[in-house]
Amino acid sequence: MPPNTFSQIVLRERPVADILPDTFESKTKQFDELHVGKSQALVQVTYLSLDPAMRGWIRDKRSYLPPVKIGEVMRSGGLGVVVSVGEGSKFQKGDLVSGMFGWTEYAVMNDKSLEKISPPPGSTSMDFLNTLGMTGMTAYFGLHDVGQLKAGETLVVSGAAGAVGALVCQLGKRAGARVIGIAGTADKCAWLEGDLGVDKALDYKSPTFREDFAKAVGYLDVYFDNVGGEILELALSRLNQNARIVLCGGISSYNDPQPKGLKGYQMLIAQRAKMQGFIVFDYAKQYPVAVKEIAAGLADGSIKSKFHIVEGLQNAPSALPMLFSGANVGKLVVKVSDEPSMSPKL
Repeated sequence: MPPNTFSQIVLRERPVADILPDTFESKTKQFDELHVGKSQALVQVTYLSLDPAMRGWIRDKRSYLPPVKIGEVMRSGGLGVVVSVGEGSKFQKGDLVSGMFGWTEYAVMNDKSLEKISPPPGSTSMDFLNTLGMTGMTAYFGLHDVGQLKAGETLVVSGAAGAVGALVCQLGKRAGARVIGIAGTADKCAWLEGDLGVDKALDYKSPTFREDFAKAVGYLDVYFDNVGGEILELALSRLNQNARIVLCGGISSYNDPQPKGLKGYQMLIAQRAKMQGFIVFDYAKQYPVAVKEIAAGLADGSIKSKFHIVEGLQNAPSALPMLFSGANVGKLVVKVSDEPSMSPKL
Protein backbone atom coordinates (compact mmCIF):
# COMPACT_ATOMS: atom_id res chain seq x y z
CA MET A 1 0.00 0.00 0.00
CA PRO A 2 1.33 3.46 -0.86
CA PRO A 3 1.64 5.98 1.96
CA ASN A 4 -0.85 8.81 2.45
CA THR A 5 1.91 11.39 2.66
CA PHE A 6 5.62 11.76 1.93
CA SER A 7 8.36 14.21 2.87
CA GLN A 8 10.43 16.68 0.88
CA ILE A 9 13.10 19.11 1.99
CA VAL A 10 13.21 22.50 0.28
CA LEU A 11 15.54 25.49 0.30
CA ARG A 12 14.19 28.04 2.79
CA GLU A 13 16.86 30.73 2.50
CA ARG A 14 20.29 31.26 1.00
CA PRO A 15 23.09 31.14 3.58
CA VAL A 16 25.63 33.96 3.48
CA ALA A 17 28.39 31.77 4.90
CA ASP A 18 27.91 28.43 6.67
CA ILE A 19 24.83 26.30 6.07
CA LEU A 20 22.55 26.87 9.07
CA PRO A 21 19.72 24.86 10.70
CA ASP A 22 17.13 27.10 9.03
CA THR A 23 18.68 27.00 5.54
CA PHE A 24 16.27 24.17 4.67
CA GLU A 25 12.81 23.17 5.81
CA SER A 26 10.76 19.99 5.58
CA LYS A 27 7.43 19.81 3.77
CA THR A 28 4.77 17.11 3.95
CA LYS A 29 3.05 16.36 0.67
CA GLN A 30 0.00 14.26 -0.18
CA PHE A 31 0.90 11.11 -2.05
CA ASP A 32 -2.10 11.47 -4.37
CA GLU A 33 -0.56 14.71 -5.68
CA LEU A 34 1.93 12.55 -7.61
CA HIS A 35 0.66 11.96 -11.15
CA VAL A 36 2.62 9.76 -13.53
CA GLY A 37 2.31 10.85 -17.15
CA LYS A 38 3.34 9.44 -20.49
CA SER A 39 6.96 8.21 -20.59
CA GLN A 40 7.36 8.87 -16.88
CA ALA A 41 8.02 6.75 -13.80
CA LEU A 42 7.30 7.14 -10.12
CA VAL A 43 10.42 6.41 -8.08
CA GLN A 44 10.77 5.63 -4.39
CA VAL A 45 14.10 7.14 -3.40
CA THR A 46 16.43 4.86 -1.44
CA TYR A 47 19.73 6.79 -1.21
CA LEU A 48 20.81 10.37 -1.90
CA SER A 49 24.27 11.69 -2.58
CA LEU A 50 25.68 14.62 -0.62
CA ASP A 51 28.38 16.54 -2.49
CA PRO A 52 30.40 19.74 -2.00
CA ALA A 53 28.93 21.14 -5.22
CA MET A 54 25.58 21.46 -3.46
CA ARG A 55 26.90 24.52 -1.61
CA GLY A 56 27.31 26.22 -4.96
CA TRP A 57 23.86 25.16 -6.13
CA ILE A 58 22.19 27.21 -3.38
CA ARG A 59 24.24 30.33 -4.16
CA ASP A 60 22.44 32.82 -6.41
CA LYS A 61 25.27 33.24 -8.89
CA ARG A 62 25.96 32.36 -12.51
CA SER A 63 27.32 28.83 -12.79
CA TYR A 64 27.12 25.65 -14.84
CA LEU A 65 23.63 24.92 -13.42
CA PRO A 66 20.92 27.39 -12.40
CA PRO A 67 20.67 27.91 -8.62
CA VAL A 68 18.08 26.02 -6.61
CA LYS A 69 15.14 28.38 -6.09
CA ILE A 70 13.74 29.36 -2.71
CA GLY A 71 10.96 26.88 -1.91
CA GLU A 72 12.30 24.33 -4.41
CA VAL A 73 13.25 20.77 -3.47
CA MET A 74 16.99 20.65 -2.82
CA ARG A 75 18.84 19.27 -5.84
CA SER A 76 20.59 15.93 -5.33
CA GLY A 77 21.45 12.81 -7.25
CA GLY A 78 20.40 9.46 -5.89
CA LEU A 79 19.21 5.90 -6.30
CA GLY A 80 15.68 4.60 -6.24
CA VAL A 81 13.25 1.91 -7.28
CA VAL A 82 10.49 2.34 -9.85
CA VAL A 83 7.13 1.74 -8.15
CA SER A 84 4.83 2.59 -11.08
CA VAL A 85 5.12 3.70 -14.70
CA GLY A 86 3.12 5.77 -17.14
CA GLU A 87 2.01 4.92 -20.63
CA GLY A 88 4.92 4.17 -22.95
CA SER A 89 7.59 4.24 -20.26
CA LYS A 90 10.71 2.21 -21.03
CA PHE A 91 11.00 1.25 -17.35
CA GLN A 92 9.28 -1.48 -15.37
CA LYS A 93 8.09 -1.70 -11.81
CA GLY A 94 11.00 -2.84 -9.67
CA ASP A 95 13.76 -1.35 -11.84
CA LEU A 96 16.67 0.11 -9.88
CA VAL A 97 17.46 3.56 -11.26
CA SER A 98 19.61 6.61 -10.69
CA GLY A 99 18.63 10.22 -11.27
CA MET A 100 18.50 13.77 -9.91
CA PHE A 101 15.61 13.14 -7.55
CA GLY A 102 16.35 15.84 -5.00
CA TRP A 103 15.69 15.66 -1.29
CA THR A 104 12.40 13.79 -1.45
CA GLU A 105 11.03 10.36 -0.60
CA TYR A 106 9.19 9.99 -3.92
CA ALA A 107 9.64 11.63 -7.32
CA VAL A 108 7.90 11.54 -10.69
CA MET A 109 10.64 11.48 -13.30
CA ASN A 110 10.77 11.66 -17.09
CA ASP A 111 12.23 8.53 -18.65
CA LYS A 112 15.05 10.52 -20.25
CA SER A 113 16.24 11.73 -16.84
CA LEU A 114 16.61 8.21 -15.39
CA GLU A 115 19.29 5.56 -15.86
CA LYS A 116 18.67 1.90 -15.12
CA ILE A 117 21.35 0.49 -12.84
CA SER A 118 22.98 -2.85 -13.57
CA PRO A 119 26.00 -3.27 -11.26
CA PRO A 120 29.01 -4.88 -13.00
CA PRO A 121 30.78 -7.85 -11.34
CA GLY A 122 32.50 -6.84 -8.12
CA SER A 123 30.29 -3.79 -7.59
CA THR A 124 26.99 -2.95 -5.90
CA SER A 125 24.23 -0.50 -6.73
CA MET A 126 25.66 1.87 -4.10
CA ASP A 127 28.79 2.24 -6.21
CA PHE A 128 26.70 4.28 -8.65
CA LEU A 129 26.66 7.02 -6.02
CA ASN A 130 30.41 6.77 -5.65
CA THR A 131 33.05 5.18 -7.89
CA LEU A 132 30.68 4.37 -10.78
CA GLY A 133 28.66 7.59 -10.48
CA MET A 134 29.44 11.30 -10.69
CA THR A 135 32.15 10.92 -8.05
CA GLY A 136 33.96 8.36 -10.16
CA MET A 137 33.50 10.26 -13.40
CA THR A 138 34.86 13.44 -11.76
CA ALA A 139 37.94 11.63 -10.49
CA TYR A 140 38.60 9.78 -13.73
CA PHE A 141 38.27 12.60 -16.24
CA GLY A 142 39.81 15.20 -13.98
CA LEU A 143 42.90 13.04 -13.52
CA HIS A 144 43.27 11.55 -16.98
CA ASP A 145 41.86 14.20 -19.33
CA VAL A 146 42.75 17.41 -17.48
CA GLY A 147 45.68 16.12 -15.43
CA GLN A 148 47.13 13.96 -18.21
CA LEU A 149 48.87 11.84 -15.56
CA LYS A 150 51.70 9.59 -16.77
CA ALA A 151 53.46 6.63 -15.18
CA GLY A 152 56.39 7.64 -12.99
CA GLU A 153 55.06 11.14 -12.30
CA THR A 154 54.32 12.59 -8.85
CA LEU A 155 50.64 13.16 -8.11
CA VAL A 156 49.49 15.18 -5.10
CA VAL A 157 45.82 15.04 -4.07
CA SER A 158 44.15 17.37 -1.57
CA GLY A 159 40.95 16.28 0.17
CA ALA A 160 42.36 12.79 -0.35
CA ALA A 161 40.07 11.08 2.18
CA GLY A 162 36.94 12.44 0.51
CA ALA A 163 35.04 10.51 -2.11
CA VAL A 164 36.65 12.08 -5.21
CA GLY A 165 40.09 12.40 -3.65
CA ALA A 166 40.23 8.80 -2.50
CA LEU A 167 39.44 7.53 -5.97
CA VAL A 168 41.94 9.90 -7.60
CA CYS A 169 44.61 8.43 -5.32
CA GLN A 170 43.73 4.90 -6.37
CA LEU A 171 43.53 5.75 -10.06
CA GLY A 172 46.91 7.41 -9.72
CA LYS A 173 48.43 4.24 -8.31
CA ARG A 174 46.83 2.18 -11.08
CA ALA A 175 48.46 4.55 -13.60
CA GLY A 176 51.90 3.97 -12.09
CA ALA A 177 52.36 7.35 -10.41
CA ARG A 178 53.89 8.21 -7.05
CA VAL A 179 50.91 9.42 -5.00
CA ILE A 180 50.87 11.78 -2.01
CA GLY A 181 47.52 12.37 -0.35
CA ILE A 182 46.59 15.24 1.97
CA ALA A 183 43.93 14.83 4.69
CA GLY A 184 42.96 16.38 8.01
CA THR A 185 43.45 13.69 10.67
CA ALA A 186 45.95 11.00 11.58
CA ASP A 187 43.23 8.35 11.15
CA LYS A 188 42.48 9.50 7.62
CA CYS A 189 46.17 9.47 6.76
CA ALA A 190 46.50 5.95 8.15
CA TRP A 191 43.54 4.83 6.02
CA LEU A 192 45.05 6.38 2.90
CA GLU A 193 48.37 4.63 3.40
CA GLY A 194 47.15 1.35 4.87
CA ASP A 195 44.00 0.69 2.85
CA LEU A 196 44.39 2.70 -0.35
CA GLY A 197 48.14 2.30 -0.76
CA VAL A 198 49.19 5.91 -1.27
CA ASP A 199 52.95 6.38 -1.02
CA LYS A 200 52.63 9.07 1.63
CA ALA A 201 49.72 10.76 3.42
CA LEU A 202 50.18 14.17 5.02
CA ASP A 203 48.08 15.75 7.79
CA TYR A 204 47.57 19.39 6.87
CA LYS A 205 46.75 20.20 10.50
CA SER A 206 50.23 19.10 11.63
CA PRO A 207 52.46 21.96 12.80
CA THR A 208 55.19 20.64 10.49
CA PHE A 209 52.93 20.25 7.45
CA ARG A 210 54.77 22.70 5.19
CA GLU A 211 58.10 21.03 5.90
CA ASP A 212 56.55 17.58 5.56
CA PHE A 213 55.03 18.60 2.22
CA ALA A 214 58.31 19.81 0.76
CA LYS A 215 60.17 16.70 1.95
CA ALA A 216 57.57 14.18 0.73
CA VAL A 217 56.68 15.85 -2.54
CA GLY A 218 59.88 17.40 -3.77
CA TYR A 219 58.33 18.79 -6.93
CA LEU A 220 55.01 17.64 -8.35
CA ASP A 221 53.75 16.90 -11.84
CA VAL A 222 50.01 16.83 -11.19
CA TYR A 223 48.12 18.49 -8.35
CA PHE A 224 44.49 17.44 -8.07
CA ASP A 225 42.90 20.25 -6.08
CA ASN A 226 39.73 19.69 -4.07
CA VAL A 227 40.23 22.39 -1.45
CA GLY A 228 41.87 25.56 -2.82
CA GLY A 229 43.20 28.07 -0.30
CA GLU A 230 46.58 27.78 1.38
CA ILE A 231 47.23 24.23 0.20
CA LEU A 232 46.81 25.30 -3.42
CA GLU A 233 49.27 28.13 -2.75
CA LEU A 234 51.72 25.59 -1.33
CA ALA A 235 51.32 23.33 -4.35
CA LEU A 236 52.02 26.27 -6.67
CA SER A 237 55.40 26.67 -4.97
CA ARG A 238 56.40 23.04 -5.70
CA LEU A 239 55.71 22.66 -9.43
CA ASN A 240 57.85 20.73 -11.87
CA GLN A 241 58.19 22.10 -15.37
CA ASN A 242 55.01 21.46 -17.39
CA ALA A 243 53.05 20.55 -14.26
CA ARG A 244 49.26 20.39 -14.42
CA ILE A 245 46.89 21.62 -11.70
CA VAL A 246 43.40 20.16 -11.87
CA LEU A 247 40.84 22.50 -10.34
CA CYS A 248 38.09 20.19 -9.15
CA GLY A 249 36.87 22.08 -6.07
CA GLY A 250 37.67 24.72 -3.50
CA ILE A 251 35.95 23.42 -0.41
CA SER A 252 38.05 25.55 1.95
CA SER A 253 36.31 28.69 0.68
CA TYR A 254 32.81 27.53 -0.30
CA ASN A 255 31.33 29.07 2.84
CA ASP A 256 33.47 32.21 2.68
CA PRO A 257 31.48 35.22 1.39
CA GLN A 258 34.75 36.90 0.34
CA PRO A 259 37.22 34.18 -0.69
CA LYS A 260 40.84 35.25 -1.13
CA GLY A 261 42.56 35.23 -4.49
CA LEU A 262 45.75 33.40 -5.44
CA LYS A 263 49.16 34.93 -4.83
CA GLY A 264 51.57 32.36 -6.26
CA TYR A 265 50.08 32.02 -9.73
CA GLN A 266 53.16 33.48 -11.43
CA MET A 267 54.90 30.14 -10.80
CA LEU A 268 52.67 28.84 -13.61
CA ILE A 269 54.64 31.08 -15.96
CA ALA A 270 58.06 30.15 -14.64
CA GLN A 271 57.37 26.42 -14.80
CA ARG A 272 55.34 26.47 -18.05
CA ALA A 273 52.53 24.90 -16.02
CA LYS A 274 48.79 24.72 -16.55
CA MET A 275 45.85 25.20 -14.18
CA GLN A 276 42.46 24.16 -15.51
CA GLY A 277 38.95 23.75 -14.20
CA PHE A 278 36.41 21.29 -15.55
CA ILE A 279 32.79 20.19 -15.21
CA VAL A 280 32.12 16.46 -15.23
CA PHE A 281 28.87 16.73 -17.21
CA ASP A 282 30.93 17.74 -20.25
CA TYR A 283 32.24 14.16 -20.44
CA ALA A 284 28.83 12.44 -20.45
CA LYS A 285 29.38 10.69 -23.78
CA GLN A 286 32.63 9.20 -22.45
CA TYR A 287 31.25 7.88 -19.14
CA PRO A 288 31.15 4.24 -20.35
CA VAL A 289 34.94 4.26 -20.81
CA ALA A 290 35.46 5.36 -17.21
CA VAL A 291 32.84 2.97 -15.83
CA LYS A 292 34.52 0.04 -17.58
CA GLU A 293 37.98 0.82 -16.15
CA ILE A 294 36.76 1.62 -12.63
CA ALA A 295 34.54 -1.47 -12.57
CA ALA A 296 37.58 -3.57 -13.49
CA GLY A 297 39.39 -2.09 -10.50
CA LEU A 298 36.48 -2.87 -8.19
CA ALA A 299 36.40 -6.43 -9.50
CA ASP A 300 40.13 -7.08 -8.98
CA GLY A 301 40.26 -5.28 -5.66
CA SER A 302 42.65 -2.52 -6.73
CA ILE A 303 39.91 0.07 -6.25
CA LYS A 304 38.05 0.26 -2.96
CA SER A 305 35.01 2.32 -2.02
CA LYS A 306 34.03 3.59 1.40
CA PHE A 307 30.70 5.08 2.47
CA HIS A 308 29.61 7.31 5.33
CA ILE A 309 25.87 6.65 5.61
CA VAL A 310 23.46 8.98 7.41
CA GLU A 311 20.05 7.50 8.18
CA GLY A 312 16.86 9.37 7.29
CA LEU A 313 15.93 12.13 4.83
CA GLN A 314 15.23 14.45 7.77
CA ASN A 315 18.95 14.37 8.62
CA ALA A 316 20.16 15.51 5.19
CA PRO A 317 20.35 19.21 6.19
CA SER A 318 22.48 18.49 9.25
CA ALA A 319 24.65 16.00 7.32
CA LEU A 320 25.55 18.30 4.42
CA PRO A 321 27.85 20.56 6.52
CA MET A 322 29.94 17.48 7.40
CA LEU A 323 31.54 17.85 3.98
CA PHE A 324 32.94 21.25 4.95
CA SER A 325 34.17 20.30 8.41
CA GLY A 326 35.88 17.08 7.28
CA ALA A 327 33.66 14.95 9.52
CA ASN A 328 33.10 12.28 6.86
CA VAL A 329 35.49 9.63 5.57
CA GLY A 330 34.57 8.36 2.12
CA LYS A 331 31.39 9.01 0.18
CA LEU A 332 28.68 10.78 2.21
CA VAL A 333 25.17 9.52 1.46
CA VAL A 334 21.74 9.66 3.07
CA LYS A 335 19.68 6.50 3.35
CA VAL A 336 16.10 7.54 2.64
CA SER A 337 14.41 4.12 2.64
CA ASP A 338 14.93 0.41 2.23
CA GLU A 339 14.37 -0.93 -1.26
CA PRO A 340 10.65 -1.67 -1.49
CA SER A 341 9.58 -5.27 -1.95
CA MET A 342 7.89 -5.84 -5.29
CA SER A 343 5.40 -8.41 -6.43
CA PRO A 344 6.76 -10.73 -9.15
CA LYS A 345 6.74 -9.25 -12.64
CA LEU A 346 4.28 -10.69 -15.13
